[in-house]
Formats: sequence, C-alpha cells, structure tokens
Amino acid sequence: MPRKARIVSGGVCFHVINRGNQRARIFHCDEDYRYFVFALLKAQERMPLEVLAACLMPNHVHLVLRPRSSGDLSRWMQRVMTAHVRWHHARYESSGRLWQGRYKLFPIQQDRHLLDVMRYVERNALRARLVDRAENWPWCSLAWRTGEWRHVLTAPPVTLGARWLELVNTPQTPEELEALRACVNRQRPYGSDDWVQSTAQALNLTAALNGRGRPRAASKGEVPESLDLFTALETRGRD
Repeated sequence: MPRKARIVSGGVCFHVINRGNQRARIFHCDEDYRYFVFALLKAQERMPLEVLAACLMPNHVHLVLRPRSSGDLSRWMQRVMTAHVRWHHARYESSGRLWQGRYKLFPIQQDRHLLDVMRYVERNALRARLVDRAENWPWCSLAWRTGEWRHVLTAPPVTLGARWLELVNTPQTPEELEALRACVNRQRPYGSDDWVQSTAQALNLTAALNGRGRPRAASKGEVPESLDLFTALETRGRD
C-alpha cells in the first residue's frame, strides 16, 4: 500500500526526527557530528530554511524547522540526508541503508507549545545522561546559540526569554513528556485542542488523532504545569 502523502506547509513549524536504521549508532566521533552540521549549512546555502532548534544524538537527530514554502522541507531534508549518507559510506567504506527511512515529523503551534518542543529537543542529551548540563552537549542548538555554529540557527517566532537556559535544564513533567512522545510516535500536531483539530484537517493528519498515545486533555480551567514553570521563571527574572 502506498504511503499517505504528507502536506508540509510553508510558515508552519515542524519537529523532525530521524533514527539510525534499526536504531544503530550513526555518529561515532566529533568529525561525524561536524559533517552533519556541515550538511545542514550546505543545504541552507541551496535552499534557506529556518532552523529553530536541533540536537544530534549518537543514533538519531532532532530538528525544529520552519520552511518558507510548501515542499521546501522535504527537498531540504533530502539534500541533508543524501549528503550525509554519501559522506558516511565513503568514510567508513560501508553500504546499504544508514537511516531508518522516511523521517517522522509533526507540526507545532507557534506559541508556548513551540517552546515546549524546543526545550524537549535541547535537553535531549541531558535527559539521556550524556552531560550534566544541557549546554555542555556541543551538538545541540543550546550550545550553538553562543558558539561557532550560531549562524546555523534562526531566531524562533516566540521569545525564549532570559531564563531559557535554566528552563532547559529543568526536567519536564511526565505529562509533558507523554504528550510530546505521543506526537513524535503518531506524528500528531502539538498545540491547543482547536489548533490541533484544524491543523490535522489542513495537513491530512486526522488519522494521527485516533488510537493510543493521545495525551489526556486538560480539564477546563486547568493550567498545564509547564506554563506555570514558564511564568515562575519569567517572574523571577523581573524580581
């Protein structure tokens, strides 16, 4: 059965993830990571696309992207992945499938939900216990913002705030992680209920709203714990 076509509209933010084939390790040394960043830069030269956040992990990559036009994201990803696969096979004298296949993605509402996803991406290495602080992982946009790779990134449409570093290093709640992982696995939109419904209709993702993995809806008037934390940190920043 042919795969259902994905609609990836311009101006919409997307979380993109791809894993090594059978979850095999992709990056074995700094040079491997560095070349993937180089592939991102080369793709940017050919087809500029907004990279809002990224994290390269030993066997997978996370990207938060906002394409300018419909179709840009798939062409941009093809350039990145093709360049990386060719380089990897030449370096390691290997052949065959390197990545698992078609990457997964889900659209994100451009408000606090986008900050939730960026935080999830940028604390990935910390959550995996590869570092003691999220900014110490050199292959993540949190470190790139003030380092040599800062020109890879575009400023997000939502302000990160003065306490962003502290926020990224603060664990997300189990409920947040459950909701985000459901979106990763089912490729369902991440946002408010009304936005999720309308976006799923527009992008041909209604099937992703059904079945297991959908997070519990908040009760009316209930404030998500992540928003309480954002508010607390911003309030502390003004004290």
